[in-house]
Amino acid sequence: MRYRALGRTGIEVSTYCLGTMMLGSVGNPDHDDCARIIHHALDHGVNFIDTADMYSAGESETIVGKALHGRRDDVILATKVHFPMGEGRNRGGNSRRWILTAVEDSLRRLDTDRIDLYQIHRPDHTTDIEETLATLDDLVRAGKIRTYGCSTFPAEELVEAHHAAQRRAVSRFRTEQPPYSLLARGIEADILPVAQRYGMGVLVWSPLASGFLSGHIRRDTVDLTTGRAALTPHRFDPAIPANAAKYDALEQLTALAAELGCTLPELALAFTQAHPAVTATIIGPRTMAHLETALKGAELALDDATLDRIDEIVPPGANLYRPDGAWRPPALTDRTLRRRPQADRAAA
Repeated sequence: MRYRALGRTGIEVSTYCLGTMMLGSVGNPDHDDCARIIHHALDHGVNFIDTADMYSAGESETIVGKALHGRRDDVILATKVHFPMGEGRNRGGNSRRWILTAVEDSLRRLDTDRIDLYQIHRPDHTTDIEETLATLDDLVRAGKIRTYGCSTFPAEELVEAHHAAQRRAVSRFRTEQPPYSLLARGIEADILPVAQRYGMGVLVWSPLASGFLSGHIRRDTVDLTTGRAALTPHRFDPAIPANAAKYDALEQLTALAAELGCTLPELALAFTQAHPAVTATIIGPRTMAHLETALKGAELALDDATLDRIDEIVPPGANLYRPDGAWRPPALTDRTLRRRPQADRAAA
């Protein structure tokens, strides 16, 4: 396992980060098996674990907390806040009120007295970013968290957050967690350069493109009745014209992996490690077999000739699909923000 500095935090982390979204009722409900997966990752050099309060409604944090008994000091532990937790108003978002409540809940579930990296899971345009940053800064001063970052923020939001931190004279986001894969390279155009400019650590998620790069998906054999293909058929159905470019690239990438003597997942994970802005790649196994497959490629490094071949297949900065779970600004999702009131239009 290799290790890198987490931005300018002074913390060193493994280049593989164990993501735990699939540990719990959403993926693997067997707590003992989940603990074995966590321990196996630690035994193979992983010292970085990422979870979130909303993963399986808090169950993932509970699993991680139990698994880390006796090993907490060896781990850089990250979790996230933003998405609603339970029914009712004011139980989500990035407000001071909710963050102060959510961090205590996460500490309790994780059975720890501090969180090494506390991340804002998505932007929240109903809360002033200065309020969010000031709250996180207070948590650092209180010793409840060590440093903080964000996840799936667009480049302009990162820049604004840094300026807001400077105005407020508080610490700034030290990390960003965006989606990145062989098929979704959009962050190369903006997120990664901004992260480098501000010395941010970068943890990339969905390196296997929601299972598309798992090695089990092919144009002629894809089964739309099982697994992720059944949950999101619009991502996998070869009959949909928008998917044609993905399948064309997949065939070429599979052939390239075979030439290199590695598997497609190993090629996909190694690719995310090649960019100088990336600190760690989040792997999210549901089973021990998934973890062992990922760990096999931990030492694989791609040479320039291979990276040039990949650039020919999927151009730098290109997105052949929109990553599942990627954030979309309210200006696009809320049509009322794109349209003048009818009365105003009629008057015009």
